[in-house]
Amino acid sequence: MQPPGCAKAQSDFPTAAAAPETDKARPWLFAFLIAPDAVISLGLVSGALSYLLRNEGVEPARAASIVALLALPHAIYFLWGPLTDFWLPRRAWLISSAIAAAALLGIAFHQPRLGATRTIAIIFAGACLGEFVVAACGGIMGTLRSEVNRRRAGSAYQTGSLVFGAVTVFLMVWLAERVSLARLGWIVAAMIALPALAVFAAPGGEPASRATAAASPLRTAARIWREFRSTFLRREAIPYTLMCAFPASSGAMIGLLPELARDYGVSGAQVAWINGLGGALLTAAGAMAVSLIPVRVRTPIAFLTAGIVNAGTLAILALGSLRPAVYFTGTVLFLFTIGGCYALFTGVVLEFMGDSGMSGSSRYAIINSIGNLPVAYMAWINGQGFRLWGPRGMPGADAALSATGALLILGFFFRGRSGIAPAC
Repeated sequence: MQPPGCAKAQSDFPTAAAAPETDKARPWLFAFLIAPDAVISLGLVSGALSYLLRNEGVEPARAASIVALLALPHAIYFLWGPLTDFWLPRRAWLISSAIAAAALLGIAFHQPRLGATRTIAIIFAGACLGEFVVAACGGIMGTLRSEVNRRRAGSAYQTGSLVFGAVTVFLMVWLAERVSLARLGWIVAAMIALPALAVFAAPGGEPASRATAAASPLRTAARIWREFRSTFLRREAIPYTLMCAFPASSGAMIGLLPELARDYGVSGAQVAWINGLGGALLTAAGAMAVSLIPVRVRTPIAFLTAGIVNAGTLAILALGSLRPAVYFTGTVLFLFTIGGCYALFTGVVLEFMGDSGMSGSSRYAIINSIGNLPVAYMAWINGQGFRLWGPRGMPGADAALSATGALLILGFFFRGRSGIAPAC
């Protein structure tokens, strides 16, 4: 028996083939396939950029607005992500978009100032191209037939995303005072393009009907609409959609914590470690800790509960004194719990989707875009919290809204049904 809300979704789409896969699936490769987008979205936009902007003298409220703008492609890429279901193989979409994004980011860092309008526009275009990587990754991952390989691929996907993002934060913050922006640009471009080469060893990720789709885009578009309607236009989809769109576990503070470091008396070198390499280990540990949650606890319940705990870690920063010890304590707990939240969100997406079907990239892009929307608007809201109430106002605004959103959505899943899923 499946958890409520899943049976219908899965019945509307073709099921994955039951035949066993060979070792050519190589699910661990997804840690590298997602790296180009992780470097851009988690490492640069949501990580080091606010620190680099403050080094240029950009005041925190405006820096938060810039981060919110550049995080927007991660929330709206459903507008162009479905293109990866058309014309070119998904592997071709992934490698070509990664190289193009790397070129644009390299150009951006060769501009005189990162905070200039022209530079922001170039970074925005690069971030848009990077989202083709996410859509292609989701489409390829959705074609894996073995449940074991799907779980391994999902774990590698999240771990790779968090680790590459955190390593990027460490390198950019640590090198910011040692090399020029132009050299940073070359480093960022290499970190985006090189991991994408793993796509040549990845599974093809093309459905059996891909040739028909390439020859008839209109027919494919009609199929995408039918699957969209079956996924989203049903009553069971309401709590899932709200859960993705509400601010619980958004992780928007990942990119803003380095900006707050100075207010808590934390140095740049300490930021590089705690929000960089240390952050990579913490988020990865949080993601792996999710495996300890009993399988009978429904993924949405676990995700929302983890979101409330994550909001509590931000309350430490909001209510504590402006001292390094408070910053380190709150940041360590925040990064560990947000890693678990991200891993659980992948499970939420899979439960929402049901089976992948032919339009894996399209529906993955749609659901993931909804889930990334809170990252954009919470970055802006958190910036306003800083403007109105100072350093404590930024984590305080995030904690209050995240906890409230999680509690409201929990009501949907506990109303008339148990949070414990029957064994399948």
